[in-house]
Amino acid sequence: MNPPSRTHLLLIPSYNPGEIVYATVRAARAQWSPVWVVVDGSDDGSAEGLQQLAADDPGLRVLRLAHNSGKGAAVLHGLDAASQAGFTHVLTMDSDGQHPAALIPAFMAASQQAPQAMILGCPVFDADAPLLRVRGRKISNAWANLETLWAGIGDSLYGFRVYPVEPLRSVMRGQHWMRRFDFDPEAVVRLCWRGVRPVNLPAPVRYPKPEEGGVSHFAYGRDNLLLTWMHTRLFFGFVLRLPVLLWRRLRSAVPVSGHTPDA
Repeated sequence: MNPPSRTHLLLIPSYNPGEIVYATVRAARAQWSPVWVVVDGSDDGSAEGLQQLAADDPGLRVLRLAHNSGKGAAVLHGLDAASQAGFTHVLTMDSDGQHPAALIPAFMAASQQAPQAMILGCPVFDADAPLLRVRGRKISNAWANLETLWAGIGDSLYGFRVYPVEPLRSVMRGQHWMRRFDFDPEAVVRLCWRGVRPVNLPAPVRYPKPEEGGVSHFAYGRDNLLLTWMHTRLFFGFVLRLPVLLWRRLRSAVPVSGHTPDA
């Protein structure tokens, strides 16, 4: 492993993940340093277990929230601490074994090459992926692309991503949404509105079975209602921003120095 990065941090929000979190963190640490885990009010004993791991690993840090506040709130807590420590980018990764630790270096490298962009994972599903989740995300993706005037968001829900810290902190501190399951899709839409360019990279996603320690806190009814309300808000925000988005799109299409684009 290379020396610890001073700019790019791996951030893992975690809520009652069970035993699988230890394999997730070990796999992440094998690929990157530093790794921070934000324990979002877990009461399954994982906070204590992670702190034991961190006691023997200077590349691992555990932050704890007293109460469960949601994924977005946990990420924001980590962003604030990362900003104070001087980090410029964070890669967010779920604690439940769904995301590919082996691709952490590639995503970090892509971010280092395009530091003004956000690097978005585009999920590559295997045959065991739940069809409801595979098909249902197409609706959110369609709305996200409409709300950003087709800025190039490959997937609005996949949380394996590298964000520039300060633009994301500014977006989140500017309003009180994005604190729970609505974090991932609202983050990419609002960052696109800020002019942060999406770069899409394919990344496999897996859903560990219960016998493998897989744990899911996704509730179809509750979380789909949350996404519906989120996209309703974002659509009206899109309408208000449409003149600016159109102007920005037209400006980016204007040839520089009188040259016309290649055919």
